[in-house]
Amino acid sequence: MARATYRFREHTLRPDTAQDAEPTNYAMQCKHCGDSSKGSESQTDGSEWATAHLKANPGHLAYTEVIGRSYRFEPGDWQ
Repeated sequence: MARATYRFREHTLRPDTAQDAEPTNYAMQCKHCGDSSKGSESQTDGSEWATAHLKANPGHLAYTEVIGRSYRFEPGDWQ
């Protein structure tokens, strides 16, 4: 019977800051009707959409910010 040897490695999850990483994406979503803004790299675009959505729908007072950020595991030391 053959013996196997296993080595384990620590990994750390961090935001992906590589040049080829996807940019962070921000959007706002209305909690009342589910409509949402288009994703944007600018945080203010979602706020502007929410303001316009509220003006068109005065009863829609609650919103959720949706953030899409790339993450990557970085290998660390072998154990």
